[in-house]
Amino acid sequence: MKKFYNKKDLKGCLLKYKSNNKTIGFVPTMGALHEGHLSLIKKAKEKNDVVVVSIFVNPTQFDNEEDLKKYPKTIENDIKLLESVSCDVLFSPSVEEIYAKNIVSKKFNFDGLEHQMEGKFRDGHFDGVGTIVKALFEIVEPDKAYFGQKDFQQLQIIKKMVKKNNLPLKIKGCPIFREKDGLAMSSRNTRLTEEHREIAPFIFKTLKKVKKKFYKKEISEINEWVENQFKKQPLLELEYFTIAEEKTLESAETKESNKKYRAFIAVFAGKIRLIDNIRLKN
Repeated sequence: MKKFYNKKDLKGCLLKYKSNNKTIGFVPTMGALHEGHLSLIKKAKEKNDVVVVSIFVNPTQFDNEEDLKKYPKTIENDIKLLESVSCDVLFSPSVEEIYAKNIVSKKFNFDGLEHQMEGKFRDGHFDGVGTIVKALFEIVEPDKAYFGQKDFQQLQIIKKMVKKNNLPLKIKGCPIFREKDGLAMSSRNTRLTEEHREIAPFIFKTLKKVKKKFYKKEISEINEWVENQFKKQPLLELEYFTIAEEKTLESAETKESNKKYRAFIAVFAGKIRLIDNIRLKN
């Protein structure tokens, strides 16, 4: 695996691949890699000649300074994992390499997607995401980029950003990778206490029950049921639950047969914030 820490050297390497008509798949990450990331890399390897993975903890997408400081950094283990799945290229730049001395987000208009769900609770988060992902796309110039559906809102926002900026690549959303007990894989899971880790699968169990209820119950009834379920769980604090239309991400009040819906949830397990979602069918 080739490792690069600055844009110039990486671009030089990738130019050689491109001049030989090699297709490039890209998986942007913030490190602390797990099986979910590796599943994206494996998918990228199936569909492309060369796979590039970036590891960069992006400061502009954290609305909480403490969260940024505590974000796990496990670069040595990350490299071992990347080598285990035959990743071709690692790009691991410094903050200065990406932002120079101006560590601020650019402003984006995602046609309202940024104001739903996470946007209501994480001020400026999606401007930070848009800033770093656009910068990385312009550096790597991939043919395809791969993202997990656990961050479904982020996935939709990145698709929107690519479309509005006419960037010449395809965005591929990949299924949520889960632990055996159903908990969506996340780098934050390693920070859970033993008792919070034990109760955390309750989140996905609730979503699976929501999926069954969606056939026969009104959305207002489901919302109330979810709130009541979490009131019975003192170790978990529900931040939000909503059933939203996939395209606009706007919370739905009624079901329409021609629209696709998804249930979204954010929960605090102690100080650790966990998100998840599930596709729903009428």
